[in-house]
Amino acid sequence: MNLQTKADFTALMHRFLDPLKPYYSAGCARLHLGDTGVTYNQNAIELEAFSRPLWALVPFWVGGGSDPEFEKIYRKGLAAGTDPENPEYWGTTGEYDQCYVEMAAIACGILTEPEKLWTSLSDTEKQNLAAWLGQINAHTIPDCNWQFFRILTNLALKSVGMAYSPELLEDGLCKIDSYYSGDGWSTDGASVQKDYYIPWAIQYYGLLYSKFAAGTDPRRAVLYRQRAQLFAQQFVYWFDANGAALPFGRSLTYRFAQNSFWAACIWAGLEPLPLPVMKGLIVRNFNWWLGQKMFDRDGILTIGYCYPQMYMAERYNAPGSPYWGMKSFLLLALPDDHPFWSAEAAPIPALERLKPMPYANMLVQRRAGRVTAYAAGVNEGHGHGQFPEKYAKFAYDTRFGFCASRSREVLHQAAPDSMLAFVIDDNVFVRKVSKTWEIEAGTVTAQWSPFPGIEVTTTITPTATGHRRHHEIDSSFDCEAYDCGFAVPNFAPGYAEGVENNTAEARCDALRCTVTGRGEAVVIGCDPNTSLYFTNVHLPAVKYHIAKGRTVLDTEILDEAD
Repeated sequence: MNLQTKADFTALMHRFLDPLKPYYSAGCARLHLGDTGVTYNQNAIELEAFSRPLWALVPFWVGGGSDPEFEKIYRKGLAAGTDPENPEYWGTTGEYDQCYVEMAAIACGILTEPEKLWTSLSDTEKQNLAAWLGQINAHTIPDCNWQFFRILTNLALKSVGMAYSPELLEDGLCKIDSYYSGDGWSTDGASVQKDYYIPWAIQYYGLLYSKFAAGTDPRRAVLYRQRAQLFAQQFVYWFDANGAALPFGRSLTYRFAQNSFWAACIWAGLEPLPLPVMKGLIVRNFNWWLGQKMFDRDGILTIGYCYPQMYMAERYNAPGSPYWGMKSFLLLALPDDHPFWSAEAAPIPALERLKPMPYANMLVQRRAGRVTAYAAGVNEGHGHGQFPEKYAKFAYDTRFGFCASRSREVLHQAAPDSMLAFVIDDNVFVRKVSKTWEIEAGTVTAQWSPFPGIEVTTTITPTATGHRRHHEIDSSFDCEAYDCGFAVPNFAPGYAEGVENNTAEARCDALRCTVTGRGEAVVIGCDPNTSLYFTNVHLPAVKYHIAKGRTVLDTEILDEAD
């Protein structure tokens, strides 16, 4: 899709949001998009679907756009959803309530477009809305990026003269500040992993705050902008020249929210990279996503990644969750004469071939525009779903993607691409978390245990054609282990596979992966719909016998991508 002018981006927003119009409830406060379940109730599910389009609609209105139908829906829906006497009332909230997440978009609307989301309400409706939003100050919220939801909601309440909590506002900001690690990276609160919650949450909201509170909290406003400058120099490495962003971490169903950090920089008047370069990152990422099968037949975004896929979903991915990606449309708030609209999308400038990111717990390699990240396996362990697959594989790649297991009962269901998979009593065990790790200029070393009685130290060394793995294993018993490469789509044009001596290969016209080691070469046929990129994949690997005591393995991975 040609994405150059404001009209082009507006048309793209309508492509995402117009299909929703028939599905709003009679009172417009709820939006029912599907019947899958999550950890929160139906009230919150339908509020989420209602609220998230506001991340695009509010900037659209701020920038001078008009859509009378959406304006009527949201004027009516806000009144109904916050009226305790209305059957569509969003309800009384509790501890750690999902409703607090969805308050943020409404709060930003009050802060930036009060004419649509506040002034047009009656006095009673204003009181109802303020009372419903104010519940966030009466309950506990998670110690993570959710602190920004309370911060933004209190800023909004303060801006319209309603009761707010200056103490909780400051408390939230202090918590956010405590998460900072370095080079622009933060943790997401108590969670140790680094992922997209830094760009599309911590950094994104920090940039919003830097404008909303520029006059009242100038110290933090400057600080958050400085951190965004630093972060951009790292985050640019996550983007492939073809527009894909690194598939890594949780909440990947938010898809093109991957580019929202760049949109926030531009909206905030920040240029950590030249404006044409940031436009190129945004445009190519949107177009890469438009080439994927992310819509259903009605044009509604699905849960999944490159196609509808539930194995990779977290327990909080509701039918409306993918519309978190609307945050990228913050660009629409830019005035018509902003230089972004006339800038030509520029390619990514020359970057280092190997980029150690100690604060992101990875080493990033770039080859002809392609991105491979060698992860240290750092994560909180038992998280929201599939954390070993999302954080603890040895390598993540923008051309190959990765697999999320269906089960760990057998290899073809585990689909353990880029993992050393131990088979014990017909069950599959992989790295879940690393105990220790070290990121150096040319290697990643981590100590981990897949199963009680087995300790592994793995060193990953990138090469010009792939990477080498060196494993030192101390085992209390005999078992088997499969060192697996990248998964290759087996129904793609030109697909072929083979095993010869100690080398396994799977290839198609666009991708090729070869795994070599002093073991038995095998190709594993993975269950359908395990890969985030392709519906069907096969996996080259080398099978090793692990004897009781110490075993040292050396495996070489060769990979090619067009």
